[in-house]
Amino acid sequence: MPRRNRHRRDSPRFAASTGWARAESGDDGDWLVRTVPGAQATKVYRCPGCDHEIQPGVPHLVAWPADDTGSVADRRHWHRACWQARLHRRPTRRR
Repeated sequence: MPRRNRHRRDSPRFAASTGWARAESGDDGDWLVRTVPGAQATKVYRCPGCDHEIQPGVPHLVAWPADDTGSVADRRHWHRACWQARLHRRPTRRR
């Protein structure tokens, strides 16, 4: 019998392909975070952490406040490194 390749439930790829979000807490509040694989990234977004564009095909993540009732307007697309470093950066000046 051939072996089946199964995704682990805690792997980011499994979570992103099913649309699930994980909860994260930090000094800046509680967030829901979903990983977006490069194959599903089809639009250009601007990362609020570094203010650079996230091009189509680039893996990244989407975060929104956990207390939000699902408003699309509050979702932000981040580079993974920018999201992880957000608590250690000084505020950036917007263009």
